Amino acid sequence: MADVLDKTGARTDEAADVITGARERIDALDDRIIGLVQERMAVSAVIQKARIESGGRRVNLSREMEVLGHFSDALGKPGTALAMTLLELCRGRI
Repeated sequence: MADVLDKTGARTDEAADVITGARERIDALDDRIIGLVQERMAVSAVIQKARIESGGRRVNLSREMEVLGHFSDALGKPGTALAMTLLELCRGRI
């Protein structure tokens, strides 16, 4: 158990068990988040393709501002940074 205690930073077996279980849940959530980001990227590609084929631009800045505002309202300043990263991922190659 000493190895688990070292890995978790916990000082008791009970705390190490809690941390290990919670980390497993976080890993599962991270996998879901990654899947959702990949899905968002695919949907964004469909939107961009339709916009470009209709003669529009790949990026709609007013829509991006809406997304930034939504994340900022929900998560504060870190939400804005997260939204910027998502938008960058979803723009594809420009």
